[in-house]
Amino acid sequence: MRLPPFHRYRRFSQIAAVFVLGMIVGAVVYNAIYHMGYNVLWLSNQELRIQIEEYRDDIDTLKKYNNTSTVIREIKVRTEDSKAKEGTAVLDTVTVKEILRKLVSDLEPMRGRSMFEIDSDGKLARLLLDGKIYIVREKEYTVKIRTMLVMEGVLQIWVEIGPYKRT
Repeated sequence: MRLPPFHRYRRFSQIAAVFVLGMIVGAVVYNAIYHMGYNVLWLSNQELRIQIEEYRDDIDTLKKYNNTSTVIREIKVRTEDSKAKEGTAVLDTVTVKEILRKLVSDLEPMRGRSMFEIDSDGKLARLLLDGKIYIVREKEYTVKIRTMLVMEGVLQIWVEIGPYKRT
C-alpha cells in the first residue's frame, strides 16, 4: 500500500490548524466576556436582595412601633471611607452590605428601647461590637464604631470596616 506524499497537504493542514486555533481563542474570549457580564449581574442581584431584606425589616419595625415616638424604631448603619493604606484592597459593595447586615442583626436588641436610655445601651454596644470580627466570603473583617446618634427614633451608627490583621 502506498501513502500519498504529505507535502501536498501541508498548506491545507496549516490553514486548518489556524482555523481551529482561531475557534479556540474566540471561544475563550467569548467565555471571558460572558462571565464578566454574569459577575456584574450577580453582584447587583446580591445588593438588591440585601436592600429588600433591609426594607422588609424596616417595615416590620415601623408597623410594630408606629404609635410610640420615644423608642428607637429604625437602625441605620453607614460606613466611613477610611484612608486606603498601601497594600489594602478596597472592599466591594456586596461585602460591605453583608457586613452591615450582620452588624444590624447584632444591634437588633436596641430596637424598641427608649431613646432616653441610649447612653448606657450605647456604651454596651460600643464595648461589644467595637473591634468585632465578621467573616464574609471566607475572609475576616473588623468593625470600628466611630459615631452613634439618635434622632427622631432613628439610631444612626457610622462604622469603619477593614480587613482583620492577626497580631
